[in-house]
This record gives sequence, C-alpha cells and structure tokens, in this order.
Amino acid sequence: MPEAVSLTVDRNLSVQMRDGTTLFADVYRPAGPGPYPTLLTRTPYDKALRGPAPFVVRAATAGYAVVIQDVRGRFTSEGPFETFVNERQDGYDTLEWLVSQSWCDGNIGMFGGSYVGLTQWQAALSGHEALKAIVPVVTASDYHDGWAYQGGAFELQFNLSWTLSVLATNTVIRETGLYSDTHESLIDAVDSMDAEFSRLPLNDHPNLKKYAPYYHRWIDHPTYDDDLWGSIDVSKSYDKLTVPAFNIGGWYDIFLGGTIENFTGMRENGATPESRQNRLMIGPWNHGGMAAGNPIGEFDFGVRSTGAYIDAEGMQIAWYDKWLRGEETDLDSQPPVRVFTMGTNTWRHADSWPLPGTDYQDWHFHSQGSANSLNGNGTLSRQEPGSESPDSFVYNPLNPVPTRGGGLCCNAVWSLGGAYDQRPVEVREDVLVYSSEPMEQPLNVTGPIKVILHASSSALDTDWTAKLVDVHPCGYARSLTDGIIRARYRNSMSDLELIEPDEVIEYEIDLWATSNVFQPGHRIRVEVSSSNFPRFDRNPNTGELPGSSADVASALQTVHHSSSYPSRIVLPVIDG
Repeated sequence: MPEAVSLTVDRNLSVQMRDGTTLFADVYRPAGPGPYPTLLTRTPYDKALRGPAPFVVRAATAGYAVVIQDVRGRFTSEGPFETFVNERQDGYDTLEWLVSQSWCDGNIGMFGGSYVGLTQWQAALSGHEALKAIVPVVTASDYHDGWAYQGGAFELQFNLSWTLSVLATNTVIRETGLYSDTHESLIDAVDSMDAEFSRLPLNDHPNLKKYAPYYHRWIDHPTYDDDLWGSIDVSKSYDKLTVPAFNIGGWYDIFLGGTIENFTGMRENGATPESRQNRLMIGPWNHGGMAAGNPIGEFDFGVRSTGAYIDAEGMQIAWYDKWLRGEETDLDSQPPVRVFTMGTNTWRHADSWPLPGTDYQDWHFHSQGSANSLNGNGTLSRQEPGSESPDSFVYNPLNPVPTRGGGLCCNAVWSLGGAYDQRPVEVREDVLVYSSEPMEQPLNVTGPIKVILHASSSALDTDWTAKLVDVHPCGYARSLTDGIIRARYRNSMSDLELIEPDEVIEYEIDLWATSNVFQPGHRIRVEVSSSNFPRFDRNPNTGELPGSSADVASALQTVHHSSSYPSRIVLPVIDG
C-alpha cells in the first residue's frame, strides 16, 4: 500500500533580481520544515500550467522541493521579455534566492525542455555552486546554428510559429489586453500561418517588430557574431561547466544536433570529472513526443518507444538522487548512452557516441542524368561512380519544395514534426531521388550522418537540401533525418562567401543523426533539392539577404556524381 504524503504549495513567491526586477515562483514541497534538495524550472510558458504536472507531484512526493518560476517578462514576472540574454544572470539570482530559503538544503537541480532546457544551460554557465545537476530535454547548444538557423538557413517554420503562437501572444495580452485589436490581429496571423510563412521580406511583421523585436534581431544577424550569438553559446564554454547533465532528445526533434553536441562536448571537455559524467538518451520523438507518445508525425513506433514505458520521469529523479543526495541508483550500472533504434523498435545502450565500432560507409549517387522525381533513374550504392551524366533541375523560390514532417516546432497545425511519407514530395521534378536496391540483410544505421555533394548553380547564392528516407516494401517512404546548407555559409557561419555561377563546389550537408535498421526488402533513399519550405526560408538566389529583400530569381541547379565528383551520403553502420 502506498504511503500517504502531504504536500505544501506556496504560490507567487517573489524573487528579486539584482536590478530590482521581481520574478514570481510557485513551490511544491513535502509538508514540514525540511530542508529538502530542490528542483528548479524557469519557464516562459506559464508556471501555473506546470505546477499540476505529474513530474512535479512525483518529485515532491519523493522528497524534493520543486520550484517553478516565470522568467523575466512572462506571465506573472516583471520586466520586458527578451529571448536568451537574461537567463544566465536571472538564473544565478534565482539560485542565490533558493539557497537562502529554510526549506532548501543547498543542493539544487534543474529540469525542463526546449527553452526551459536553455534556461538550465545558462544557469549552469553562471557558475553558481549550488547547482549540482541538470536534465536538459530537447534543447540546443549553439543558438545561432541549431536554433535560429541551420546550415545558414533561417528556421522559418519554427521561429515564426513559436513567436506568433506562443511568445508574442502573452506580450500583447500584457500590454494591450485580452481581445484588444492588436491581440485579435495576432490571432488572425496565427490562424493564417501559411500566408505568414510566405511573407517577403522576412522582416516585414509590424506586430512582431513592436511586441517581439527579438524575431527581427535574429533575421538581422544571419551570420554568427560574438555580440549576439557568441555571448550565449553553450558549445564555446564546455570547459567552464562543472554541472553534470542528463541530455534527452528525439530523432525528429528540432534541437537534436545540439542535444548530441552538448553530450559529446561535455564528455570531452567538461571542467570537472563530475561534469564529464554526462548521459544521453534519444528516442524516436518529435519535440513533444516523449510526453505525448505515438504517433510521431504519422508513424507509430510502438509502446516501447514511449516515455511512460521506459519511466523517463523515474530516470530523471534517479539522476537527482545521485547528484543531490549522493545515493547509488540503477543509472550507475548503465552505460551513459541509450538510444532507440527505429526499424526494430528497440533500445540500445552504449559506452559512447558515436557508438564504438561504427563503420562509416560511403553510399554513392548514380543516374543516367535524370534522377528527377520518384520516377527518375537515380540509384544509390556502395559502388564508386565512373563517368556519369549529372542531374539538373530548376529551383524556383516561388514554388519551393514543401516541408513534410521532420524536426519541427511549435504549432500542432502548422508545424507538427515527425515521420511522414515523402512520396508526395518525391513526385516533383525539382527533387532528385537516389534509391538503393532492396536490402538483403538488415543494415543498422546509427550515428552522425552527412551528405557530400558536388554541385553547381547558375546563382550567386543558393541552398542545397538532403534527406534520408527508409522505403518500405509497399513503397511507403518514411523520413528519417534531413539537413541544409546555404552556399554562402559553406565554409563558415561567421563569414559569408558568395559562389561563382556554374562552378562545381563540394558541400557538406549535416543531417545530424539517426538510428534505424533498414530491414530486408527495404530501400535506402536520399533526396536532394534546394528548398524545404517553410521549415527553412527560401533562398532568393539573388545573392541578397532574404531578410531584407522580396526579390527572387530561379536558378539552374546541377548535381555531379562521377569519379571526379563523388557525391554521396556517409552512413554510420554498426553491428546488430
């Protein structure tokens, strides 16, 4: 029979920051004086909605004080909201307040996902000694390449849907009132998100300029600079971090790359032996999939894929038991990496990432000069190319290849990520399709993935996209992972360099990672194109920055695959 536990709830406790701004927090803790180890989450998404969450009740029942705070400028907390820049200092000040509370024993952990994962990393970077462990879920490392941008392309679908649907709405209500004309105008924009995605130039959003100025600031800073992006970049500071992290991500999450980078970066460069004892867990989830469960997009990965099945909440509490209470837990006997392998729908443990013994295999693109669409003659094999005709298509920014699933966020109607059948995209002539023969034996592809593309364009600047797909015997083309590179950023995210029209250039397209077994009868497929819209903004092909101009031009795109130009995908293959 479970033991009866009484909890104490304190609402709207004031926490003063060093500049006099007051933030407000709710506290859920065991009844009694304590003190207790304490778990903190700092959220822009309304602390009142997080309080009744099952994890909060479970952690408080397990003997933790759980603190939920609205970040600066959100819901109950004072001040203007500005993404990213205040979270380190405000995180430190909040930790300082916590250690002064009689019910806090001075051992503090943090939890939460997405932006709430960002607040954890920024608090860790503050260096407060009371912070002993964090569990950042589905969050990034470099907020330029991997949050606002990817491969130099603006993450339009995420940035705009997140800002319109979530961030700006609360600010408008605070400043103009519920149902004000401005609020109604913003709701109209949310309900017609497709039209908003198509708006050019990108920085032409009057309401956002006033109520979410950070959105235009991201657009106005397309290159990595120290003033905006460098000052908040976690990946530059692993050697200064002393806090161990349990990193949790999803194969279809928009921040997958950052989740992996935070794990590997801390394992290699953490400032202390404790901070190098990081963990990594990746499931087949989109941004909210660990909690929401199946389907992920339109695909069901089975009960074993769910956070409930693996007791992800219990794992997190065990992590805090280890670092805040000094207890031995089941985690101590488990290797640090745990990944879900699609195709077999099973979990696998490993000692490192990438997995030990990974065999990086080149799978080359081939065709007879017409790989256009699903009906073309593109093939994919281990055989190196000889003398082969290149494949060409016209990229028209006014008719871009539509996004269909993948790493998306944050609107259930307009930006729902996950696995989707790619055949509706593959019928287009501006999508090159390279497919292998059916597998004779299972092939386990687990690890980082990249495409090496030799390509030319008639434009001064353009984009190249690539996507890895598992084609089932029935023809269903299940997306696995994808990526993009903007030509001007092919060598550096800090310095732009336009291209010479028609010059063949080698590009590396980072597809981040996956774990998938291509079963017998399945085919490996790679799609190549120049747009994935509105997930990424459209490159206008003019050489102008997309944020400041509405002018566009079509471009003739050519992908070369020959002995001199061996375009290929590099697949990480493991045994078992």
